[in-house]
Amino acid sequence: MNHQNKTVGLLGAISIGIGGMVGGGIFAVLGEAVSLAHGATAVAFFVAGMVALLTSYSYAKLSVRYQNRGGTVVFVDHAFSHNLLSASINFMLWLSYLVTISLYAVAFASYAQTFFHGDTTQWLKHLLISLAILLPALINLLSASFVSKSETIIVLIKITLLVLIIVSGASFVNIGRLSPTQWGSSFSIVVAGMVIFVAYEGFELIANAAEEIKNPTSNLPKALYTSICLVILLYVLISVITVGTVPENQLLMAKDYALAVAARPALGQLGFTIVSVAALLATFSAINATIYGNSRLGYIVAKEGELPKILGEEKRNIPDMGVIITVFLSLILANSIDLTEIAIIGSASFLLIFFVVNVSAYKLHNEIDANKKVILMASLASGVALATLLIHTFSSNTEAIGVFLSFIGISILFELIYGRLIRGHFFRRPYKKA
Repeated sequence: MNHQNKTVGLLGAISIGIGGMVGGGIFAVLGEAVSLAHGATAVAFFVAGMVALLTSYSYAKLSVRYQNRGGTVVFVDHAFSHNLLSASINFMLWLSYLVTISLYAVAFASYAQTFFHGDTTQWLKHLLISLAILLPALINLLSASFVSKSETIIVLIKITLLVLIIVSGASFVNIGRLSPTQWGSSFSIVVAGMVIFVAYEGFELIANAAEEIKNPTSNLPKALYTSICLVILLYVLISVITVGTVPENQLLMAKDYALAVAARPALGQLGFTIVSVAALLATFSAINATIYGNSRLGYIVAKEGELPKILGEEKRNIPDMGVIITVFLSLILANSIDLTEIAIIGSASFLLIFFVVNVSAYKLHNEIDANKKVILMASLASGVALATLLIHTFSSNTEAIGVFLSFIGISILFELIYGRLIRGHFFRRPYKKA
Protein backbone atom coordinates (compact mmCIF):
# COMPACT_ATOMS: atom_id res chain seq x y z
CA MET A 1 0.00 0.00 0.00
CA ASN A 2 1.23 3.48 -0.81
CA HIS A 3 2.78 5.21 2.20
CA GLN A 4 0.66 8.35 1.92
CA ASN A 5 -2.48 6.23 2.28
CA LYS A 6 -1.36 5.29 5.78
CA THR A 7 -3.26 7.79 7.89
CA VAL A 8 -3.40 6.17 11.36
CA GLY A 9 -0.60 6.97 13.82
CA LEU A 10 0.31 5.09 17.02
CA LEU A 11 -2.25 6.92 19.20
CA GLY A 12 -4.95 6.32 16.61
CA ALA A 13 -4.11 2.60 16.49
CA ILE A 14 -4.17 2.37 20.30
CA SER A 15 -7.61 4.03 20.37
CA ILE A 16 -8.90 1.51 17.79
CA GLY A 17 -7.87 -1.28 20.17
CA ILE A 18 -9.26 0.38 23.30
CA GLY A 19 -12.49 1.29 21.48
CA GLY A 20 -12.85 -2.29 20.27
CA MET A 21 -12.39 -3.75 23.75
CA VAL A 22 -14.17 -1.15 25.91
CA GLY A 23 -17.31 -1.49 23.83
CA GLY A 24 -20.38 -2.78 25.56
CA GLY A 25 -18.49 -5.71 27.09
CA ILE A 26 -17.62 -4.31 30.52
CA PHE A 27 -21.17 -2.98 30.92
CA ALA A 28 -22.63 -6.36 29.95
CA VAL A 29 -20.46 -8.95 31.72
CA LEU A 30 -19.28 -7.39 35.00
CA GLY A 31 -22.16 -8.97 36.91
CA GLU A 32 -21.40 -12.37 35.36
CA ALA A 33 -17.83 -12.19 36.67
CA VAL A 34 -18.99 -11.26 40.19
CA SER A 35 -21.44 -14.19 40.29
CA LEU A 36 -18.57 -16.65 39.67
CA ALA A 37 -15.40 -15.09 41.11
CA HIS A 38 -17.02 -13.09 43.95
CA GLY A 39 -14.26 -11.10 45.75
CA ALA A 40 -11.72 -12.20 43.12
CA THR A 41 -13.49 -10.51 40.19
CA ALA A 42 -10.42 -8.30 39.57
CA VAL A 43 -8.25 -11.46 39.41
CA ALA A 44 -10.64 -12.97 36.85
CA PHE A 45 -10.33 -9.89 34.62
CA PHE A 46 -6.54 -10.03 35.00
CA VAL A 47 -6.41 -13.73 34.01
CA ALA A 48 -8.56 -13.07 30.92
CA GLY A 49 -6.34 -10.09 30.07
CA MET A 50 -3.22 -12.27 30.19
CA VAL A 51 -4.72 -14.67 27.64
CA ALA A 52 -5.50 -11.67 25.39
CA LEU A 53 -1.99 -10.24 25.88
CA LEU A 54 -0.27 -13.53 24.98
CA THR A 55 -2.48 -13.89 21.91
CA SER A 56 -1.68 -10.31 20.87
CA TYR A 57 1.94 -11.40 20.29
CA SER A 58 0.72 -13.70 17.52
CA TYR A 59 -1.47 -10.91 16.12
CA ALA A 60 1.45 -8.45 16.24
CA LYS A 61 3.78 -10.75 14.29
CA LEU A 62 1.10 -11.84 11.79
CA SER A 63 -0.29 -8.36 11.14
CA VAL A 64 3.19 -6.93 10.46
CA ARG A 65 3.85 -9.72 7.96
CA TYR A 66 0.38 -9.77 6.37
CA GLN A 67 -0.97 -6.23 6.36
CA ASN A 68 -4.51 -6.77 5.13
CA ARG A 69 -7.92 -5.51 6.29
CA GLY A 70 -9.04 -9.16 6.32
CA GLY A 71 -7.01 -9.56 9.55
CA THR A 72 -7.80 -12.87 11.26
CA VAL A 73 -9.27 -14.28 8.04
CA VAL A 74 -5.99 -13.72 6.18
CA PHE A 75 -3.76 -15.13 8.94
CA VAL A 76 -5.61 -18.45 9.15
CA ASP A 77 -5.72 -18.75 5.36
CA HIS A 78 -1.96 -18.32 5.04
CA ALA A 79 -1.26 -20.92 7.72
CA PHE A 80 -3.69 -23.60 6.58
CA SER A 81 -3.48 -23.24 2.79
CA HIS A 82 -7.08 -22.13 2.35
CA ASN A 83 -8.63 -25.45 3.38
CA LEU A 84 -11.81 -26.61 5.16
CA LEU A 85 -10.48 -25.58 8.58
CA SER A 86 -9.57 -22.03 7.57
CA ALA A 87 -12.80 -21.57 5.63
CA SER A 88 -14.88 -22.80 8.59
CA ILE A 89 -13.01 -20.56 11.06
CA ASN A 90 -13.55 -17.56 8.79
CA PHE A 91 -17.30 -18.21 8.71
CA MET A 92 -17.31 -18.73 12.48
CA LEU A 93 -15.60 -15.36 12.97
CA TRP A 94 -18.45 -13.77 11.04
CA LEU A 95 -20.97 -15.63 13.26
CA SER A 96 -19.08 -14.61 16.42
CA TYR A 97 -19.57 -10.95 15.63
CA LEU A 98 -23.31 -11.62 15.47
CA VAL A 99 -23.02 -12.93 19.05
CA THR A 100 -21.25 -9.75 20.22
CA ILE A 101 -23.98 -7.61 18.61
CA SER A 102 -26.53 -9.71 20.53
CA LEU A 103 -24.58 -9.35 23.78
CA TYR A 104 -24.49 -5.56 23.45
CA ALA A 105 -28.18 -5.43 22.52
CA VAL A 106 -29.25 -7.43 25.59
CA ALA A 107 -27.01 -5.23 27.79
CA PHE A 108 -28.57 -2.13 26.20
CA ALA A 109 -32.04 -3.42 27.08
CA SER A 110 -30.99 -4.23 30.68
CA TYR A 111 -29.73 -0.69 31.31
CA ALA A 112 -32.66 0.88 29.42
CA GLN A 113 -35.15 -1.01 31.61
CA THR A 114 -33.76 0.77 34.70
CA PHE A 115 -35.50 3.93 33.42
CA PHE A 116 -38.90 2.21 33.48
CA HIS A 117 -40.36 2.13 37.00
CA GLY A 118 -42.20 -0.92 38.21
CA ASP A 119 -41.97 -4.43 36.81
CA THR A 120 -40.89 -4.40 33.20
CA THR A 121 -42.47 -6.90 30.86
CA GLN A 122 -40.84 -9.36 28.46
CA TRP A 123 -42.30 -7.56 25.45
CA LEU A 124 -40.63 -4.31 26.55
CA LYS A 125 -37.30 -6.12 26.93
CA HIS A 126 -37.58 -7.61 23.41
CA LEU A 127 -38.67 -4.24 22.00
CA LEU A 128 -35.60 -2.54 23.50
CA ILE A 129 -33.29 -5.34 22.28
CA SER A 130 -34.69 -5.00 18.76
CA LEU A 131 -34.45 -1.20 18.73
CA ALA A 132 -30.81 -1.46 19.91
CA ILE A 133 -30.04 -3.41 16.72
CA LEU A 134 -32.40 -1.74 14.21
CA LEU A 135 -31.43 1.90 14.91
CA PRO A 136 -27.66 1.35 14.43
CA ALA A 137 -28.49 -0.65 11.30
CA LEU A 138 -30.35 2.36 9.92
CA ILE A 139 -27.34 4.58 10.68
CA ASN A 140 -25.07 2.10 8.87
CA LEU A 141 -27.33 2.06 5.83
CA LEU A 142 -27.61 5.86 5.68
CA SER A 143 -24.09 7.02 6.54
CA ALA A 144 -21.03 4.85 7.07
CA SER A 145 -18.87 7.92 7.77
CA PHE A 146 -21.03 8.80 10.80
CA VAL A 147 -20.03 5.48 12.40
CA SER A 148 -16.30 6.17 12.29
CA LYS A 149 -16.65 9.86 13.21
CA SER A 150 -18.87 9.23 16.23
CA GLU A 151 -16.78 6.33 17.58
CA THR A 152 -13.85 8.49 18.73
CA ILE A 153 -16.12 10.81 20.73
CA ILE A 154 -18.01 7.91 22.30
CA VAL A 155 -14.78 6.09 23.25
CA LEU A 156 -13.61 9.24 25.07
CA ILE A 157 -16.94 9.51 26.92
CA LYS A 158 -16.77 5.83 27.98
CA ILE A 159 -13.18 6.04 29.23
CA THR A 160 -13.83 9.34 31.06
CA LEU A 161 -16.85 7.83 32.79
CA LEU A 162 -15.01 4.66 33.87
CA VAL A 163 -12.13 6.76 35.24
CA LEU A 164 -14.70 8.90 37.13
CA ILE A 165 -16.16 5.75 38.76
CA ILE A 166 -12.65 4.62 39.77
CA VAL A 167 -11.54 7.98 41.18
CA SER A 168 -14.80 8.80 42.98
CA GLY A 169 -15.27 5.30 44.37
CA ALA A 170 -11.69 4.66 45.59
CA SER A 171 -12.27 6.03 49.10
CA PHE A 172 -15.45 3.94 49.54
CA VAL A 173 -13.73 0.57 48.99
CA ASN A 174 -14.14 -1.97 51.80
CA ILE A 175 -10.94 -4.04 51.61
CA GLY A 176 -12.63 -6.90 53.48
CA ARG A 177 -14.86 -7.59 50.45
CA LEU A 178 -11.71 -8.21 48.36
CA SER A 179 -10.10 -10.55 50.92
CA PRO A 180 -9.15 -14.08 49.70
CA THR A 181 -11.73 -15.40 52.17
CA GLN A 182 -14.36 -13.85 49.87
CA TRP A 183 -12.93 -15.39 46.67
CA GLY A 184 -14.48 -18.16 44.65
CA SER A 185 -12.49 -21.37 44.03
CA SER A 186 -9.43 -21.20 41.75
CA PHE A 187 -11.39 -23.01 39.03
CA SER A 188 -14.37 -20.64 39.28
CA ILE A 189 -12.05 -17.59 39.12
CA VAL A 190 -10.53 -18.88 35.86
CA VAL A 191 -14.01 -19.75 34.56
CA ALA A 192 -15.19 -16.21 35.42
CA GLY A 193 -12.27 -14.80 33.41
CA MET A 194 -13.16 -16.95 30.44
CA VAL A 195 -16.90 -16.16 30.57
CA ILE A 196 -16.09 -12.45 30.40
CA PHE A 197 -13.26 -12.90 27.87
CA VAL A 198 -15.56 -11.39 25.24
CA ALA A 199 -14.84 -8.02 26.93
CA TYR A 200 -11.28 -8.25 25.53
CA GLU A 201 -11.89 -9.59 22.03
CA GLY A 202 -11.87 -6.21 20.24
CA PHE A 203 -8.07 -5.84 20.16
CA GLU A 204 -7.93 -7.76 16.88
CA LEU A 205 -9.52 -4.76 15.13
CA ILE A 206 -6.01 -3.21 15.13
CA ALA A 207 -4.92 -6.01 12.77
CA ASN A 208 -7.81 -5.15 10.43
CA ALA A 209 -6.52 -1.57 10.26
CA ALA A 210 -2.90 -2.66 9.55
CA GLU A 211 -2.94 -1.30 5.96
CA GLU A 212 -3.72 2.19 7.26
CA ILE A 213 -1.23 2.34 10.16
CA LYS A 214 1.93 4.41 9.75
CA ASN A 215 5.27 2.66 10.42
CA PRO A 216 3.48 -0.69 10.96
CA THR A 217 6.59 -2.70 11.92
CA SER A 218 6.92 -0.62 15.08
CA ASN A 219 3.43 0.75 15.64
CA LEU A 220 1.34 -2.42 15.20
CA PRO A 221 2.98 -4.33 18.10
CA LYS A 222 3.09 -1.21 20.30
CA ALA A 223 -0.60 -0.49 19.67
CA LEU A 224 -1.64 -4.07 20.46
CA TYR A 225 0.37 -4.41 23.68
CA THR A 226 -0.36 -0.88 24.95
CA SER A 227 -4.12 -1.02 24.34
CA ILE A 228 -4.48 -4.42 26.06
CA CYS A 229 -2.34 -3.40 29.08
CA LEU A 230 -4.36 -0.19 29.52
CA VAL A 231 -7.66 -2.07 29.28
CA ILE A 232 -6.48 -4.74 31.77
CA LEU A 233 -5.63 -1.93 34.22
CA LEU A 234 -9.00 -0.26 33.61
CA TYR A 235 -11.00 -3.49 34.06
CA VAL A 236 -9.07 -4.55 37.20
CA LEU A 237 -9.61 -1.14 38.84
CA ILE A 238 -13.31 -1.12 37.87
CA SER A 239 -13.67 -4.61 39.39
CA VAL A 240 -11.98 -3.53 42.64
CA ILE A 241 -14.31 -0.50 42.94
CA THR A 242 -17.43 -2.54 42.10
CA VAL A 243 -16.77 -5.44 44.46
CA GLY A 244 -15.23 -3.25 47.15
CA THR A 245 -18.03 -0.68 47.39
CA VAL A 246 -21.25 -2.64 46.87
CA PRO A 247 -22.48 -5.66 48.87
CA GLU A 248 -22.41 -8.75 46.68
CA ASN A 249 -26.12 -9.53 47.07
CA GLN A 250 -26.95 -6.10 45.58
CA LEU A 251 -24.61 -6.73 42.63
CA LEU A 252 -26.16 -10.13 41.98
CA MET A 253 -29.71 -8.74 42.16
CA ALA A 254 -28.70 -6.17 39.52
CA LYS A 255 -26.36 -8.51 37.65
CA ASP A 256 -27.20 -7.26 34.16
CA TYR A 257 -26.54 -3.62 35.10
CA ALA A 258 -23.95 -4.06 37.89
CA LEU A 259 -21.74 -1.19 36.75
CA ALA A 260 -24.51 1.35 37.33
CA VAL A 261 -25.00 0.03 40.87
CA ALA A 262 -21.22 0.42 41.44
CA ALA A 263 -21.50 4.18 40.86
CA ARG A 264 -24.10 4.62 43.64
CA PRO A 265 -21.93 4.60 46.81
CA ALA A 266 -19.84 7.58 45.67
CA LEU A 267 -22.16 9.40 43.29
CA GLY A 268 -25.64 8.42 44.52
CA GLN A 269 -28.65 8.05 42.22
CA LEU A 270 -27.15 10.64 39.87
CA GLY A 271 -24.15 8.33 39.40
CA PHE A 272 -26.46 5.38 38.73
CA THR A 273 -28.30 7.42 36.09
CA ILE A 274 -25.10 8.75 34.47
CA VAL A 275 -23.64 5.24 34.18
CA SER A 276 -26.91 3.88 32.79
CA VAL A 277 -26.98 6.61 30.12
CA ALA A 278 -23.30 5.97 29.33
CA ALA A 279 -24.00 2.22 29.11
CA LEU A 280 -26.78 2.91 26.59
CA LEU A 281 -24.40 5.09 24.59
CA ALA A 282 -21.55 2.55 24.85
CA THR A 283 -23.59 -0.51 23.89
CA PHE A 284 -25.36 1.41 21.11
CA SER A 285 -22.05 2.59 19.64
CA ALA A 286 -20.56 -0.91 20.01
CA ILE A 287 -23.49 -2.37 18.04
CA ASN A 288 -23.06 0.40 15.46
CA ALA A 289 -19.33 -0.34 15.05
CA THR A 290 -19.78 -4.13 15.03
CA ILE A 291 -22.49 -4.02 12.36
CA TYR A 292 -20.14 -1.77 10.37
CA GLY A 293 -17.19 -4.15 10.83
CA ASN A 294 -19.08 -7.41 10.32
CA SER A 295 -20.84 -6.28 7.13
CA ARG A 296 -17.42 -5.31 5.75
CA LEU A 297 -15.84 -8.60 6.87
CA GLY A 298 -18.62 -10.41 5.00
CA TYR A 299 -18.00 -8.11 2.00
CA ILE A 300 -14.25 -8.89 1.92
CA VAL A 301 -14.75 -12.66 2.26
CA ALA A 302 -17.59 -12.63 -0.31
CA LYS A 303 -15.37 -10.75 -2.78
CA GLU A 304 -12.83 -13.57 -2.41
CA GLY A 305 -15.59 -16.01 -3.36
CA GLU A 306 -15.84 -17.60 0.08
CA LEU A 307 -19.30 -16.31 1.04
CA PRO A 308 -22.41 -15.86 -1.14
CA LYS A 309 -22.10 -13.02 -3.69
CA ILE A 310 -25.05 -11.18 -2.14
CA LEU A 311 -22.77 -10.21 0.80
CA GLY A 312 -20.31 -8.69 -1.67
CA GLU A 313 -22.81 -6.22 -3.12
CA GLU A 314 -22.56 -2.54 -2.17
CA LYS A 315 -24.18 0.81 -2.91
CA ARG A 316 -22.50 4.13 -2.12
CA ASN A 317 -19.60 2.16 -0.55
CA ILE A 318 -22.05 0.55 1.88
CA PRO A 319 -22.52 -3.28 1.77
CA ASP A 320 -26.31 -3.00 2.12
CA MET A 321 -27.14 -6.70 2.03
CA GLY A 322 -24.30 -7.45 4.45
CA VAL A 323 -25.82 -5.00 6.93
CA ILE A 324 -29.36 -6.39 6.46
CA ILE A 325 -28.31 -10.06 6.85
CA THR A 326 -26.11 -9.23 9.87
CA VAL A 327 -29.04 -7.42 11.51
CA PHE A 328 -31.62 -10.12 10.72
CA LEU A 329 -29.53 -12.90 12.27
CA SER A 330 -28.52 -10.74 15.26
CA LEU A 331 -32.19 -10.01 16.01
CA ILE A 332 -32.96 -13.74 16.14
CA LEU A 333 -29.98 -14.48 18.41
CA ALA A 334 -30.49 -11.54 20.79
CA ASN A 335 -34.18 -12.26 21.27
CA SER A 336 -33.82 -16.00 21.87
CA ILE A 337 -30.76 -16.42 24.16
CA ASP A 338 -30.18 -14.90 27.62
CA LEU A 339 -27.22 -12.72 28.61
CA THR A 340 -25.25 -15.47 30.39
CA GLU A 341 -25.50 -17.83 27.43
CA ILE A 342 -24.58 -15.08 24.95
CA ALA A 343 -21.49 -14.17 27.02
CA ILE A 344 -20.40 -17.83 27.19
CA ILE A 345 -20.98 -18.46 23.47
CA GLY A 346 -19.21 -15.22 22.49
CA SER A 347 -16.21 -15.91 24.73
CA ALA A 348 -15.94 -19.56 23.64
CA SER A 349 -16.14 -18.59 19.96
CA PHE A 350 -13.37 -15.99 20.24
CA LEU A 351 -11.19 -18.26 22.40
CA LEU A 352 -11.47 -20.95 19.70
CA ILE A 353 -10.65 -18.44 16.94
CA PHE A 354 -7.70 -17.03 18.93
CA PHE A 355 -6.44 -20.57 19.60
CA VAL A 356 -6.45 -21.23 15.84
CA VAL A 357 -4.68 -17.88 15.21
CA ASN A 358 -2.01 -18.81 17.78
CA VAL A 359 -1.54 -22.22 16.11
CA SER A 360 -1.36 -20.38 12.75
CA ALA A 361 1.41 -18.16 14.12
CA TYR A 362 3.24 -21.26 15.41
CA LYS A 363 3.06 -22.85 11.95
CA LEU A 364 4.34 -19.64 10.34
CA HIS A 365 6.89 -18.71 13.05
CA ASN A 366 9.85 -18.68 10.64
CA GLU A 367 8.04 -16.57 8.06
CA ILE A 368 6.81 -14.04 10.63
CA ASP A 369 10.07 -14.05 12.64
CA ALA A 370 8.37 -15.00 15.90
CA ASN A 371 9.55 -16.60 19.15
CA LYS A 372 8.24 -20.18 19.19
CA LYS A 373 8.13 -20.36 23.00
CA VAL A 374 5.94 -17.27 23.35
CA ILE A 375 3.54 -18.53 20.68
CA LEU A 376 3.45 -21.98 22.28
CA MET A 377 2.52 -20.32 25.60
CA ALA A 378 -0.20 -18.31 23.83
CA SER A 379 -1.56 -21.46 22.15
CA LEU A 380 -1.62 -23.36 25.46
CA ALA A 381 -3.19 -20.42 27.33
CA SER A 382 -6.02 -19.95 24.80
CA GLY A 383 -6.54 -23.74 24.47
CA VAL A 384 -6.68 -24.34 28.25
CA ALA A 385 -8.90 -21.26 28.67
CA LEU A 386 -11.38 -22.64 26.12
CA ALA A 387 -11.32 -26.13 27.67
CA THR A 388 -11.91 -24.67 31.17
CA LEU A 389 -14.89 -22.65 29.96
CA LEU A 390 -16.42 -25.62 28.11
CA ILE A 391 -15.95 -28.03 31.06
CA HIS A 392 -17.69 -25.60 33.41
CA THR A 393 -20.45 -24.79 30.92
CA PHE A 394 -21.10 -28.49 30.18
CA SER A 395 -22.13 -29.01 33.81
CA SER A 396 -23.90 -25.68 34.35
CA ASN A 397 -25.44 -24.56 31.05
CA THR A 398 -25.91 -27.28 28.46
CA GLU A 399 -27.98 -24.99 26.22
CA ALA A 400 -24.99 -22.66 25.75
CA ILE A 401 -22.78 -25.66 24.88
CA GLY A 402 -25.42 -26.76 22.35
CA VAL A 403 -25.50 -23.36 20.64
CA PHE A 404 -21.68 -23.14 20.59
CA LEU A 405 -21.34 -26.63 19.07
CA SER A 406 -24.06 -25.79 16.55
CA PHE A 407 -22.01 -22.71 15.52
CA ILE A 408 -19.05 -24.97 14.81
CA GLY A 409 -21.28 -27.45 12.98
CA ILE A 410 -22.96 -24.73 10.89
CA SER A 411 -19.55 -23.28 9.96
CA ILE A 412 -18.22 -26.65 8.78
CA LEU A 413 -21.46 -27.63 7.01
CA PHE A 414 -21.69 -24.25 5.30
CA GLU A 415 -18.20 -24.64 3.86
CA LEU A 416 -18.81 -28.28 2.83
CA ILE A 417 -22.08 -27.45 1.07
CA TYR A 418 -21.15 -24.01 -0.30
CA GLY A 419 -17.64 -25.15 -1.26
CA ARG A 420 -18.85 -28.20 -3.18
CA LEU A 421 -22.14 -26.99 -4.67
CA ILE A 422 -21.45 -23.31 -5.42
CA ARG A 423 -17.69 -22.87 -5.75
CA GLY A 424 -17.13 -26.44 -6.85
CA HIS A 425 -14.01 -26.75 -4.67
CA PHE A 426 -12.91 -26.49 -1.04
CA PHE A 427 -9.60 -24.80 -1.60
CA ARG A 428 -9.52 -21.07 -1.63
CA ARG A 429 -7.67 -18.48 -3.66
CA PRO A 430 -4.80 -17.07 -1.64
CA TYR A 431 -4.99 -13.49 -0.48
CA LYS A 432 -2.38 -11.16 -1.90
CA LYS A 433 0.57 -10.69 0.40
CA ALA A 434 1.29 -7.21 1.65
